[in-house]
Amino acid sequence: MVTERAFAAVIFDFGGVITSSPFEAFNRLEAERGLPQDFVRRVNSANPDDNAWARFERAEIDAAAFDAQFAAEARAQGHELAGADVLAVLAGAVRPAMVSALDRLKAAGYRIACITNNVPTGHGGAGLARSEDRSDALEQIFARFEHVIESSKAGVRKPDPRIYLMMCEKLGLEPAACIYLDDLGVNCKPAAQLGMHAIKVTSGEQALTDLGAVLGMALAA
Repeated sequence: MVTERAFAAVIFDFGGVITSSPFEAFNRLEAERGLPQDFVRRVNSANPDDNAWARFERAEIDAAAFDAQFAAEARAQGHELAGADVLAVLAGAVRPAMVSALDRLKAAGYRIACITNNVPTGHGGAGLARSEDRSDALEQIFARFEHVIESSKAGVRKPDPRIYLMMCEKLGLEPAACIYLDDLGVNCKPAAQLGMHAIKVTSGEQALTDLGAVLGMALAA
């Protein structure tokens, strides 16, 4: 007798989950510029639905406008920092164990997908729009997913519940059939409220341990 699985799909955030957190890069930038730690996060948390970062992730402004608006927001917080300098450090390092887990999940029959808040510039790194280059290492990771929703293309960004429902519609699944992983609690909350099993990621090992426990699989190294 085959027991019906509780979950059919695992939905991943990209930056901070598949790759290392961009916040680590932001902290290095802050240290280099003599800025307070987490200054970039503080700028991005002010007016979070309509600040430069939010508008850029919804592709409402271009890179030049982001550069200027972010600089103005940083100045209002008491420091000088151009938006272009933040974008320059955005890409994170790939976590190989997470990529291996994607392959193991697919081999076990789970559907995998990705919801990422990103900006319409760059080449597919953490927070950057995807590249069209199929030989690009990050594109090879994205290609593993059955569906990818990018905020810069969808015009809606996490934590707006609509972006999670968009993915459920693409998968043809109810939220309760999905597991969602994200490094930000604010993005996990709406997923959980919709009925998904949400896992907040603090490290690659922790994420794979928690996901493996839910699925009854050994995913962590």
